[in-house]
Parts: sequence; structure tokens; C-alpha cells
Amino acid sequence: MDLRKLKTLIDLVSESNISELEITEADGKVRIVKADPRPAVMMAAAPAMAAMPAAQAGAVPAPAPPAVPVETGHVVKSPMVGTFYRASSPGAKPMAEVGQQVKEGEPICIIEAMKIMNEIEADKSGTVTKVMVENGQAVEFGQPLFIIE
Repeated sequence: MDLRKLKTLIDLVSESNISELEITEADGKVRIVKADPRPAVMMAAAPAMAAMPAAQAGAVPAPAPPAVPVETGHVVKSPMVGTFYRASSPGAKPMAEVGQQVKEGEPICIIEAMKIMNEIEADKSGTVTKVMVENGQAVEFGQPLFIIE
């Protein structure tokens, strides 16, 4: 396999969501595996969590953590993983602010995913009572973005 073709394959794997690629041709076989830094982080966190109950063994139970306030109203959730933006461009007025009336289908924020700007629309009409995410923050699928009442 020629070097240019191999480099192209490596670039494709590194820019895509796939973690492994194997190609067999008459003149040989190539396997490209993308390194994933997440398992190392998860492994480092696991011993700390496992050690915590052992440290508390025989100790006086700690008081219960304060109750997390339950949000009332309709929760607008992120339909994708990406970066949350309140405005269409830096310095522009936010698309939705606390106290603002929004209509169902009206754009309320943008989530950038894979360099594509996706307008997220209100899925219910009402008043925005809370913005749950900071501008420029990474969001996960299903993460609460806004509360609308």
C-alpha cells in the first residue's frame, strides 16, 4: 500500500467517529486504531470512588446532602452532543433570555456539532424562566438547556 493512501486512511480515521479500521489488500493488511483518552480518565476515577466507602467504614454517617431543587416547568433538552451558544454570533444578542416569551418552533439557541451550527427550537410556547447552560459550554444529549413555563 502506498504511503499517500495510508496517510489518507489515517486522516479519515482521526477525523471520524470510528475508532478502528482494518483493510486487507493483495499486497498486505493494514489496521488503524484510534487512541481513546477517555478510558484512562475513567480508570483513574474508579479507584477514588472505590476507596471512598472504605474510608467511611466505621465512621459516623454524614448528614444527607442538601436536596437539589426540582425545576418546575417544561425542560428543553439538548437533542445532540456539542457546544452550546446563546447567540448566533459572538457579541450578538442572546436568542432567548430569562423572562422572554418564546413560541413553539422559535430558535432559542445554537449547538455546534462537528463544525455545523444547529439552531435549537423551543418545543413549547411559554416564558423562559431559567437558562441551565453557560454560553460556550459543552453539552450532552438530553442535557437540560432551558426551563419554559
